[in-house]
Amino acid sequence: MKTIQFREAICEAMSEEMRRDESIYLMGEEVAEYNGAYKASKGMLDEFGAKRVIDTPIAELGFAGIAIGSTMTGNRPIVEYMTFNFSLVGIDQIINNAAKIRQMSGGQFKCPIVFRGPTASAGQLGATHSQAFENWFANTPGLKVIVPSNPYDAKGLLKAAIRDDDPVIFMESEQMYGDKGEVPEGEYTVPIGVAEIKREGTDVTIVSFGKIIKEAYKAADELAKEGISCEIIDLRTVRPMDRDAILKSVKKTNRLVVLEEAWPFGNVSTEITYLVQSEAFDYLDAPIVKINTADTPAPYSPVLLAEWLPNSDDVVKAVKKVMYK
Repeated sequence: MKTIQFREAICEAMSEEMRRDESIYLMGEEVAEYNGAYKASKGMLDEFGAKRVIDTPIAELGFAGIAIGSTMTGNRPIVEYMTFNFSLVGIDQIINNAAKIRQMSGGQFKCPIVFRGPTASAGQLGATHSQAFENWFANTPGLKVIVPSNPYDAKGLLKAAIRDDDPVIFMESEQMYGDKGEVPEGEYTVPIGVAEIKREGTDVTIVSFGKIIKEAYKAADELAKEGISCEIIDLRTVRPMDRDAILKSVKKTNRLVVLEEAWPFGNVSTEITYLVQSEAFDYLDAPIVKINTADTPAPYSPVLLAEWLPNSDDVVKAVKKVMYK
């Protein structure tokens, strides 16, 4: 094992796959000459050249369409968005073309493409740069949605996503690129659609994904001091969702808290809540509690932002609520 940063895990995954398959290329704003807006493609232009690491104009609709079209001629592109907030400019291509080519062509065309970049808040970047769109994309049949929380999962899942024959939305975070973690020296992948129990517990299940899961870890440490044992599940993949992992854990702990960095209406935690009440209702000893951001655009003020964003105190309160403490 070696210890590397999240951004290095992303770079290694892309580089290893591009060495393995010449049909793979990277396209996006500042991915080449600048080594990526977050240095996640550092050194790739020097290794693979300008035909496979391509700087684009600020025109997300255009280069998303070019990349999707290229899958129909045998290519396997990786499209980087500087932030998924900017993917909204190209969302017509993702939703109406990438997600539907396979079905509408009767299976004649696959669409092996990865759209990747940061999601959700990244500090004081303002309302238009601090939005989580996981549930938007997960609502679309034909797309797979991955949101890793650490370098190991990021590298293994990105390699799996690049090899997948369907379009994959791969969502990261500006606030995780500097995170360090252990990654194997050799070849490995992480299967898409498989959640992981990051911490075993017996009293309550906490389901989360992405960078916000760190708040669940902090809360679990605090609750352990009071004798409350939390089981933490990292979804890793939002769609397809590992329903069995969630249900199995809830049937063991009989209580569920869902932590998600998204607006509260119609999100991933809502889907999890419906799943559990429909398939494990008799196992619940308390109503499910879901924790989300406030139902407003993200504020710029640091004081208001701290109130808007879920934190470990919110998780502690939620756990105590389902524990009736």
